[in-house]
Order: sequence, then structure tokens, then C-alpha cells
Amino acid sequence: QVQLVESGGGLVQAGGSLRLSCVASGRTFTRYTMGWFRQAPGNEREFVAAIWWSTGSTSIADSVKGRFTISRDNAKNSVVLQMNSLKAEDTAVYFCAAKYGSGIFTSAGSWDYWGQGTQVTVSS
Repeated sequence: QVQLVESGGGLVQAGGSLRLSCVASGRTFTRYTMGWFRQAPGNEREFVAAIWWSTGSTSIADSVKGRFTISRDNAKNSVVLQMNSLKAEDTAVYFCAAKYGSGIFTSAGSWDYWGQGTQVTVSS
């Protein structure tokens, strides 16, 4: 059974940084794409970033490009979203997701597994 557990959310001032971690368990993820989405109240779940576990290839949404990076830690079986220069509009619940296969899957409905989410609040 696949489990994705996020951590690292919290309250930060605008311009600050946060590091979100997603620990994945339940299978070998080398043939999976791992991603981060976010959802603000009243909004749809929005693609943020993804990484193809096998090669480390990444895709970053234009809205966060240059500020956020995604990486994986094979030893810890985890995926990290490093968020810098945070803005008030980055406030949302951030979800970790996993999908079998490689590609750019920006639609939330395309993903197979989800974590419970972690709240990120950026004060202006």
C-alpha cells in the first residue's frame, strides 16, 4: 500500500523559505513521477512541481519557477520541495502525489496517490 507523508509546512513571512518533505513508502518508486500540488481555499488543486524518480528530471510551474525547486533523496525515499522568496499568494495546502510512469502530469486527476497535505501560510 502506497503511503505519502508530508511534513515541513508552517507559517512564514513573505520573502522567507520553507522546505517540504514527502516520505514515500509501500513500493519501489523508480518508475514513478513524484509531484507537488497546492490548493488554496476556493481554488482547484494546482500543479507546482514534479520529478521523475529514475533520472531526476524535473518540471516546475511557471508561477513558482526561479523560487521553488524539487529534488529527491534516494536514501530517505523522499521528495523535497524547497520554497524560497515566498509570497502571500503561495499560501495553500501543499500535497505530495505519485504517478506511475514518466511525463508532465499537470492535471490533478492524472495522479494515482496522494498525501494528506501540509499547510503553508505566508504572511505579508
